[in-house]
Amino acid sequence: MTTAGRKRTVPPPGSPSTPAAGVMAPDVVRPRAHRPRAATVERREKILQAAMETFGARGYHNGSLAEVAERVGMTQAGVLHHFGSKDLLLLEVLEYRDRSDVEHLEGRRPPGGLGLFRHLVKTARINAGRPGIVQTYAVLSAEAVTDDHPGQDWFRARFSTLRQTVSDALIEVCDADDLPDPADVDAAAASVLAVMDGLQIQWLLARDVVDLGRSTALAIEAILSAVVAGRERRRLL
Repeated sequence: MTTAGRKRTVPPPGSPSTPAAGVMAPDVVRPRAHRPRAATVERREKILQAAMETFGARGYHNGSLAEVAERVGMTQAGVLHHFGSKDLLLLEVLEYRDRSDVEHLEGRRPPGGLGLFRHLVKTARINAGRPGIVQTYAVLSAEAVTDDHPGQDWFRARFSTLRQTVSDALIEVCDADDLPDPADVDAAAASVLAVMDGLQIQWLLARDVVDLGRSTALAIEAILSAVVAGRERRRLL
């Protein structure tokens, strides 16, 4: 979505332009600024929770800004004041969902090694209970490949970070004396993410046929087995 012909983007997680939670800019450290700053953060949090409920229940197309606004007692203009557009709000919801997935984890970040893959499978099982959020992610990630989509940079950065995280975890579970070819590790990392996203689409279209958690576990285990086998593994393809 564009405004005055320019693309609007959401900074990816960890971007230098995104302040860390609880960190205030130097020009707002005066005591007088604390109250509105806290109120703004709280209001945004409520909007995100309302949006997550709305889009989670109704999906991307049917979840409206009007309903989100009604849930928090605001106008649509008030919601847009905080998030700019429906697309940008949806991206923030996805990031909010990602944060909620790791809130219970040590350091609020996914574990490494085998623990990461167990976490991914657990996430797939949790996602089976929130089809609206899964649909929102599937729609936005697919649309992000189109020209001038506001979420394109966000998704590109997200996938880059996730591929590196999965690659590091794969190396951890391998025998240090028989590490696989780096190209195979990179391919395996991309495959893990592709399997998760692809199965979500199949599941959205046939929930009574595709077992999201079971299928995800089987596919990731197969990829792990191939990588852990090392350089001397027997190749079938």
